[in-house]
Order: sequence, then structure tokens, then C-alpha cells
Amino acid sequence: MKQFTVFIALIFLSIPIFAQSVLPTSHQNDAEAIIKASIEDEIGFERLTYMGDMFGPRFSGSENLEDAIDWIVEEMRSDGFDKVWTQAVKVPHWVRGNESVSLNSPVKRNLPMLGLGGSIGTPADGITGEVLVVKSFEELENRSDEAKGKIVLFNVKFTSYGQTVTYRVNGASEAAKHGAIASLIASVASYSIQTPHTGVMQYEEGITKIPHAAITVEDALLMQRLSDRGEQIEVTIKMEAETLPDADSRNVIAEITGSEFPDEIIVLGGHIDSWDVGTGMMDDGGGSVASWQALKLIKQLGLTPKRTIRVVLWTNEENGLAGGNEYKRWVEEDEKSLENHVLAMESDGGVFDPIGFGFSGSDAAFNILTEIGKTLKTIESGVVSKGGGGADIGPLMRSGVPGMGLQVDGEKYFWFHHTDADTIDKLNIDDFNECVATMAVFAYGVANLNETLPRK
Repeated sequence: MKQFTVFIALIFLSIPIFAQSVLPTSHQNDAEAIIKASIEDEIGFERLTYMGDMFGPRFSGSENLEDAIDWIVEEMRSDGFDKVWTQAVKVPHWVRGNESVSLNSPVKRNLPMLGLGGSIGTPADGITGEVLVVKSFEELENRSDEAKGKIVLFNVKFTSYGQTVTYRVNGASEAAKHGAIASLIASVASYSIQTPHTGVMQYEEGITKIPHAAITVEDALLMQRLSDRGEQIEVTIKMEAETLPDADSRNVIAEITGSEFPDEIIVLGGHIDSWDVGTGMMDDGGGSVASWQALKLIKQLGLTPKRTIRVVLWTNEENGLAGGNEYKRWVEEDEKSLENHVLAMESDGGVFDPIGFGFSGSDAAFNILTEIGKTLKTIESGVVSKGGGGADIGPLMRSGVPGMGLQVDGEKYFWFHHTDADTIDKLNIDDFNECVATMAVFAYGVANLNETLPRK
């Protein structure tokens, strides 16, 4: 009898107690139903494709963005969510205009280029100057006496986005500190096929503003070779770029109201704006529509979450984060729900083959999310790792809301990021649907826990 008692005790010790007390017994079946419905679905990818084809790039301040938002609101209302509404947001309004870069000597060539978001323009006849090629801020500092009156080209090899993007963001002001009249960068790209990449840049207060643009990796390497041979390089930059007064835009919000704890909220989403090139299917139309489709399938299956699940399609992530900041302000000051935001989820890395989520929050919450992730074993997308989030949920996370960012196989993401090549053909429906399933299973799992996901 004593041996039998010990045997029973060992069995109970081997059972994950938190999973037994927090996850409903129905969760595995619900997760399987969500996965099946997601994998078989065609509507979500069709909607994403339609949005790209019909509305094109959705840059802040553009008619395209607002027309796309109008269409989304109409479609969401047809889905029958408990609530659908928009939230007014003032957004920056930068306009690219016509632009070009011409290599004048030692050979003549028109170079593919994209002005960087927020840059000033050039005079109407452009800026012509000799090019100083450097590989780092440190090299520029060491060659400061050569930079005055020249156009600085930062030919920086891509290591990671986080490291390399500083030359896009800060390059103009760093060049201006040394007397440069304009600046160029090799596009921030992990692979290039003669395609320039745009993105946001910033000016440092008190430093002269100079035009700032991206050329292709190939042309930056060409100028590096010319420089290494001792050739004098001259280019002409023409940019009509200008910043107009802030424009009106909107966040788009839809939700299923919780049956038992309606004031507790799980929010998921992506950013609906894109750059003014390509059609923003990777960045971040896919993440936005996949989040929306995740909520739609939960409703379609007749699943009733205990807590409210809310989808937000944030505006103006690309060049201002106005949507994410306004949402945080609204939930804190108007809805007064900041403390009741249980979890914030974001997809902004492309809807490629999903791996799982990176999570920032308590160890207790991490353990519960890991348990939920196990129910995604059939599509191998449930791994939860420590550390993660997103730009639009960043304001919520800095105020204490646990956050998680969808992780995917993003090997090719920076091939197409912020380029004319960010189009629907870079995605496929199977990966997209698995992203939908992954977000839906985690969102519904947290919304339906027997106890609220712990912050501590």
C-alpha cells in the first residue's frame, strides 16, 4: 500500500499543475478546430491580395491609406464582430515627389534611388558634388577634413537591421556635422538585386539639415571600387521631398466581447500603413490582415472567449508611431483600461512560415504561454522564447502590459523590406494561414484561461 501511495504521488507531481488549473480542458479541441479552419481558409489571403491590388502603397497622409481603411471597416462590419470602430489619429505627411541620382564621373550612369522618409529636398537644379565614400561613422570622423563640401556615401555592410539601420536614421546629421552638403547610404538590405530600400530618417536638433537618400548596394559597391582606385566621383542629387502639415488618419479596431470578463482585453494586430513604394504586403499588410482573420475565425467557429479579444490595425508605424501612441493614450486616459490589458500581440516581421512568439513578461505567464504553444505542435509554430514585442505595442509594454511578437522564418524579409518589391507574390497562402492559426490559438487561449494571465 505504501509503494502504491508513493506511485500515485509521483504521478501527480509529474502533472503540470498550472496547466491543469489555468487552461480549460476544452483548449486542445478548440486549438485543433482553429488550426483546421485556418489551414482550410482562403478568405484571409484573398482579402490581403485584394487590398494590395486595389489600394497599393498605404503611406501616412495618402488617399490610398484612407481608402483602404474605409474598405477594411466595411468588411469588418460584414464579419459581424461585436464592435467595429475607428480612432482618429494625426499623422506626419511627407511627400517624396520626383527624385533622381546621376553619376557624372568618372562614368555617366543614372542610379536607382529612393529618398529617405523625412528628408528635405534639394534646390530645383539639384545638388552636385564630389563623393566621399566611408564604411562607418568612425571612418567619417577620421576623414572629417575631407568631408566639407562633399556628398558623403555610407557604404556600410549589412550585419543586422538593428545595427545597420542607424546609418539610415542618423546618417544625414552625422555627415552634416563634418560639413557635407548631402548624404547617401547603401540600402539597408541583407540581399540586393539592384533595388533601393527606403525608410525613415531623423535630423538631430541644432545640426544643418541636408538631403538624405538610399542607393542600391550594387551602386554603393561600384563607388567604393572607384574610390579605392583613386578616381574622383561626382554625382547630382535631385529631390522634391517636402513635409506637409500633419494629416488625418485612423486606427481600425474590432473586437469580440468577453463572456465573463469583458473588461479584460487581449489585443493583437499589425500596422496598416506602409511605405509609398511596393504594396506593403510583407510590411505590414500581411500581419494586419492575419490578425483580423484570426479574430474572424474565432467568431466563425462559434468560440466564446471569456475575455475580450480586440484587433487593432495601427496607422503610421512607418514614420511616426502615431497610431500606437494614440491607442496607448486612449486606453489609459479615455477607456481607462490599461491595467486590464492582459496581453498585447503584434505581427510585423512578414507572414512567412511561423515559429512562435517572443514574449516579454513574467515567468509565470511565460510558462502558461508555453503550455498554450504546445497545442500548435501539428504546424510547429508554438515555440515561446523570452524577449519580444513590437513597435506599435511598445507604448503599452513600457506601461507594464506583457507583450509578444510573432516570430517567423524571416530569411528573405530584408531582401524586399521598404522596396517596390514588397508585393503579394513574396508571400504564400500556406504560411499566411499558419500565422493566422498561431495568433488565433494564442489569443483565444489567453482570453479563455481560468485565471487572468499573471503580470508578476
